[in-house]
Amino acid sequence: MIEERMVDTRGLNCPEPVMMVFKVMKEIKQGVITVLVDSGTALENVSRLAKNSGWKRMINEQPDGSYRIVMEK
Repeated sequence: MIEERMVDTRGLNCPEPVMMVFKVMKEIKQGVITVLVDSGTALENVSRLAKNSGWKRMINEQPDGSYRIVMEK
């Protein structure tokens, strides 16, 4: 069974989004993590964390201007 988690970091400033995502990455090791961010800085930093940690990522801009990052390992 693939573990899936959702991390909603909208409204938070860095480094909080990265710290929240890193915590979940340590907990599940592999699976799917969907992250919601609403700033370019958080998008860039969470995306970099995923890439540097070996997680594949797909980024989709949402109609409200936020972003959905789907990370998979």
